[in-house]
Amino acid sequence: MANLVDFVNNELSTKKDFPEFGAGDTITVYYEIKEGEKTRTQFFKGVVIQRKGAGLTETFTIRKMSGAVGVERIFPVNMPALQKIEVNQKGKVRRARIFYFRELTGKKAKIKERRR
Repeated sequence: MANLVDFVNNELSTKKDFPEFGAGDTITVYYEIKEGEKTRTQFFKGVVIQRKGAGLTETFTIRKMSGAVGVERIFPVNMPALQKIEVNQKGKVRRARIFYFRELTGKKAKIKERRR
């Protein structure tokens, strides 16, 4: 059964070429929104909190500050509405899921840049 699922994932899924990114990176995600018959492109810029899953079910969570309120959004990697992902800054963090980032404010909430 697992071989059948792997076959379907590999053969029938459409892979998009997105840049490599991980937890701590600041990225901008451009995605398409349909409003009635019109479509427009909107972007969401924030810090990647986590990447989760594998294959077709892989998702990533982005957190940004909107005023004094933190906003998180979960995006599936294979979402058809995703147009492109830009990596703005590579972050230097020690773990794959940085949930501790939610409680940090001010200067403590800064993530150091990883040198390339």
